[in-house]
Amino acid sequence: MTDKDYNPSSTHPPIPPTSEDESFARLRLLRSRRVGVSTYKRLLIEHGTAQNALVALPEVARAAGVTNYEICPEGVVFAELRAAKAAGAQLIMHGTDAYPETLCDLNDAPPFLWAIGNLDLLHRPKISLVGARNASSLGTRMAKALAQGLGEAGYVVVSGLARGVDAAAHLAALGTGTIAVQAGGVDVMYPAENTQLAADIAASGLRLSEQPMGLQPMARHFPSRNRIIAGLSHATIVVEAAAKSGSLITARDALDQGREVLAVPGHPFDARAAGCNMLLRDGATLVRNAADVIELLGRADAVQPRQAELGLPESAPAPTRSLRETAALHLQILSRLGPSPIAEDQLIRDLQASAAKVAPVLIDLELEGQILRQPGGLVSRTG
Repeated sequence: MTDKDYNPSSTHPPIPPTSEDESFARLRLLRSRRVGVSTYKRLLIEHGTAQNALVALPEVARAAGVTNYEICPEGVVFAELRAAKAAGAQLIMHGTDAYPETLCDLNDAPPFLWAIGNLDLLHRPKISLVGARNASSLGTRMAKALAQGLGEAGYVVVSGLARGVDAAAHLAALGTGTIAVQAGGVDVMYPAENTQLAADIAASGLRLSEQPMGLQPMARHFPSRNRIIAGLSHATIVVEAAAKSGSLITARDALDQGREVLAVPGHPFDARAAGCNMLLRDGATLVRNAADVIELLGRADAVQPRQAELGLPESAPAPTRSLRETAALHLQILSRLGPSPIAEDQLIRDLQASAAKVAPVLIDLELEGQILRQPGGLVSRTG
């Protein structure tokens, strides 16, 4: 690795894995044209090292019908490393201790993340809070109250540094820990009105991006950013969202990743609440305050011991379920319960469903006040 204007010992941001040359080659591979996350992973598997993959890449491109293919020039990567040094950014690579464990579960986990700020926040429990850019006064107040309450309970608040709900959540969590996931380069302030907020987050929280340094965000970058917001966290809360909203993409990502999805209800006549109301209709957990979220997550943590008690493997992952499937299961459970308590084990057998699938839904119904748990593993319907 050579560059006449580049001195690795003094200007190279920390790059953790294997060797300096291999790390450089991996970044160069990912920055090469037509190489996304899936292609990057496949090339590493097929060729063993990034350096071997770079040698093979032009032939791989020709086989795919791409002529005159050129891999990313070394100078481009050197320039990115120098820009990172100037911005105070650190490079985190998948597979290293610094990389957030929650992202490792993603099939399309970003191979690299640029980070500015406190990396320790990546290893604390996190909750994502997202919503409308044109949030109402009530929506921003709700976002601030949730972020403040969750922060005081020890959770790091994750959001996307957009105007509206995102900005309100970050601002309220500055003192307790917040992570902003950016759609463009980690050194690019977007939107410009959040420049001071971004600086404050870098000082006391953390900014993250998988994109190259200096990249101006485009529309296609935001869905990719949203999967990281959802993937970092144990749960995603949607405060306000229109029927066709990027926040709903984040909620779908969270559900696909097996995470909890929660939503704040809104007035049916308010278009900014339509997305949240749709999520609630389809089975998302209703949120009134931070205490609701904390209780839900606390009870969700208790599901695995309960699975062991029922004879299920402790390591069995929670099944992925759609919101519509969850809503259907809500109705099935409520139709089988009455004021007289029955054993939870019996209910599960009657439903002919797995305990791992039923237990989280019982938690939802209990939090909503529709069922009661009683001593001896009994449950009954309220009202």
